[in-house]
Amino acid sequence: MSKKLLTRVIHYALIVCLVFCSAILMALAFPRNDHEWLGWIGLVPFFIALCGRKPVTGYLLSFLWVVVFYPTLGPWLFNIRGYSLLHHAVFDFYLGFVWGPFGLFFCLVARKWGASLALAAAPFLWVTFEFLRSNLGFMAFPWGMIAHSQYLNIPVIQIASVFGTYSVSFLLVTANSAIAALILYLVGCSGKLLPLVASSVSKRGMIFISIPAVIFVTTAYVFGNAAISNTPAGRQISVSVVQGDIEQKNKWDPKLARAIMQTYTELTEKASENRPDLIVWPEAATPWSITQAPQLYQEIRRIAYNANASLLLGSSSHVKFKKGEPKKRTYQNSAFLIGPTKGNTRQQYDKMVLLPFGEYLPMKDKIPWSAIKIPDPGSFLPGKDYTLFNGPTGRIGVAICWESIFPEHVRQLVRRGAQFVVNISNEAWFGKTAAPYQMLSMNVFRAVENKVFVVRCSNTGVSCFIDSNGRVLKRVQDVTGDDLFVSGTATENVTLLNSSTFYTRHGDLLPYVCVVFSVLLVAGSLFKRGHKTFSRLFSAP
Repeated sequence: MSKKLLTRVIHYALIVCLVFCSAILMALAFPRNDHEWLGWIGLVPFFIALCGRKPVTGYLLSFLWVVVFYPTLGPWLFNIRGYSLLHHAVFDFYLGFVWGPFGLFFCLVARKWGASLALAAAPFLWVTFEFLRSNLGFMAFPWGMIAHSQYLNIPVIQIASVFGTYSVSFLLVTANSAIAALILYLVGCSGKLLPLVASSVSKRGMIFISIPAVIFVTTAYVFGNAAISNTPAGRQISVSVVQGDIEQKNKWDPKLARAIMQTYTELTEKASENRPDLIVWPEAATPWSITQAPQLYQEIRRIAYNANASLLLGSSSHVKFKKGEPKKRTYQNSAFLIGPTKGNTRQQYDKMVLLPFGEYLPMKDKIPWSAIKIPDPGSFLPGKDYTLFNGPTGRIGVAICWESIFPEHVRQLVRRGAQFVVNISNEAWFGKTAAPYQMLSMNVFRAVENKVFVVRCSNTGVSCFIDSNGRVLKRVQDVTGDDLFVSGTATENVTLLNSSTFYTRHGDLLPYVCVVFSVLLVAGSLFKRGHKTFSRLFSAP
């Protein structure tokens, strides 16, 4: 190998190292590591690696960043039964394919207009591709938005009540871009580019990026501190959550059905000692469908009656077909509200956003999923209506498991009048990993976006109460402080809020602005006209 070739190999190896470091630093900002401060600097090595590269190289580096980031963020995927290295390779390739254009467009803009404008455009491009990844039909995956790394940073996340979770991602990328611009400016001032830096930034360019970043971050903290200083006013109810801690392998064992019901009965009796208005069981808590087992339904009514509280629980329900429709045994993943009085009828909500590959097989008539050994999980049908539960406990919106990670779904519940949201879930699939805590972080944003309380009740944890500012008030824990795979109850007061934030009213305006800006900027980068103007404005010293 010639010296020149060896130097080139080492150079690109170091560039790859920058990308690896960036992805790992950003992943460490998320639960359960919770080094949220890394979210403000984690992208800096990645942006430095991108500046000055060819668009194709940018695509590959962006592809690499995401396929390192997600396995670091979510090794818990391998805890899911049946999930294999083959499935992970396909999943990683999909994520890389979707995220790769970020690097391509970043480098295209940098190549035409300079590194300064590319760094200034990075927040718009980033939010565009986060939004795209979160809304791609059955492959939509809003898990791991970099905003989620800040769920413990209560002041800064309050801007989500105005422009949604994407605004926190926008803020983080803006800060990372400003730091990268400062580093590139200092490198340029040295008079000689370092081997890993292919581009520099002028003083004007650095100021152009840094001043807005300082203004945005300062404004976010001032707004956030003002927001959390206000105590929400409203009628309060007492809510208890019941965490049964039923292992996934035992949930559907007929021999253990009676033991499961006994567990929930005893925990509910314990919770009723606090005289709650509402008691919540997790997703799919019952061992059978309460719509198909009359004796089970009557037993649950007795439990609610004895507790003198409304009971909200998850159970499957059998789909009823109209006359003339082909009949088949098809279920829905449902939530039920059962009142404490004998004459009270049950209310039902059917899960609308089903988990692909877990509750149904997408496009199974067109895509041969069996070729990559993905089994058919069955045919759960989605619900059709944003049903709210109404009663003495207020208007309740329910998000079942997967639904809570989608901002739009919870927004629609609150927009239709929900005074608080209950997220029932079963995360036993993931074992003792970071996944339940990452689910918790996303529910924090649902609370802040809509300024309502969110009650989480999960089979194995984390079951907790989140106030309208995103603070976790109380959770189910054992005597050692563990909150995963423990059984128990927790009770907390929940304020009923008739909230109507700007985000609740208008939704994701910011991502659409970012999409339009990104399209116009990339389109403009395909033409040379105006290039010299920007070059003079942001040219390196």
